[in-house]
Amino acid sequence: MSLRRLASTALLATLLLAGGPVTVSGSDKIFDDPPPPLPKELLQNAKLIARGDEIWKEQCTHCHGSKAYPGKAPKLVPRRYTPEFVWDRVHNGFRGMPPWKEVYSEEDIIAIVAYVLSDDFWP
Repeated sequence: MSLRRLASTALLATLLLAGGPVTVSGSDKIFDDPPPPLPKELLQNAKLIARGDEIWKEQCTHCHGSKAYPGKAPKLVPRRYTPEFVWDRVHNGFRGMPPWKEVYSEEDIIAIVAYVLSDDFWP
């Protein structure tokens, strides 16, 4: 692992543990696959949020629980996440979470991002 990647990983872990906002910006984040544009207008689309809700219920609740907690996966805190962060975790995976890019289409993953960041998601 390169020193730059190690430093980026350490910074992200520190932000997560410290409870600060998780942001992703340009060259500060090393993406396995970069996210598509995720404009606010797209993420507020009711049909997309509804599709994300369907996917959440069929797949994500197995680990995250029906309300994002309790489950065997960590509790989610969407107010701290950027769309790019959620995209990266779902698309590329993280630690014990598998990448879903081989299972779900780009549109489905965007739907999950829209749902997780929507007012409909938070219990």
